[in-house]
Amino acid sequence: MATKIRLQRHGKKGKPFYHVVVADSRAPRDGKFIERLGSYNPNTNPATIVLDFDRALYWMNVGAQPTDTARAILSYKGVLYKKHLEGGVKKGAFDEAQLEEKFAKWLEEKSAKIEGKKTGLVQSKEEAKKAALAAETKKNAEKAAALAAKNAPAEEETEATEEEVEAEAPAEAPEATVEDAANTEETEG
Repeated sequence: MATKIRLQRHGKKGKPFYHVVVADSRAPRDGKFIERLGSYNPNTNPATIVLDFDRALYWMNVGAQPTDTARAILSYKGVLYKKHLEGGVKKGAFDEAQLEEKFAKWLEEKSAKIEGKKTGLVQSKEEAKKAALAAETKKNAEKAAALAAKNAPAEEETEATEEEVEAEAPAEAPEATVEDAANTEETEG
């Protein structure tokens, strides 16, 4: 039986989620499978991959052929590299201890690279947030300045109108004060 390691699509429209499975090559994509090896979620950044490493390596060693995307996932997790190193041990190029040492070194480099990407994403997100806040503050200051400029001429006009009223009022005020004084004298006397 020809077996394939491939992806089985799940999730809703626009939000795919995949199971990594070993299936007969004649079975439908989302149909019957032999074993589920893990999952792949491309909706996160970086993509989330959960994989049973030992079982995936077993299936690769017994001849299961991965699809292109499954091959990329297996390569990302190191299954193909470990298979390559095991081939070197079988040929006598190096021993089991060197295999483990090389693979551990590769895993450390890979995890450092992934952590670097995650921290870079977090930093870029924070920088974008700060830039957006600065742009919003600048825009609000411009709006406040425009509003102040718009209201400033209206205030000058009202001040001028008040000054004209005050200038006219003192001319009328002495007459009113004379009449008020006459009225107060009449009420007193």
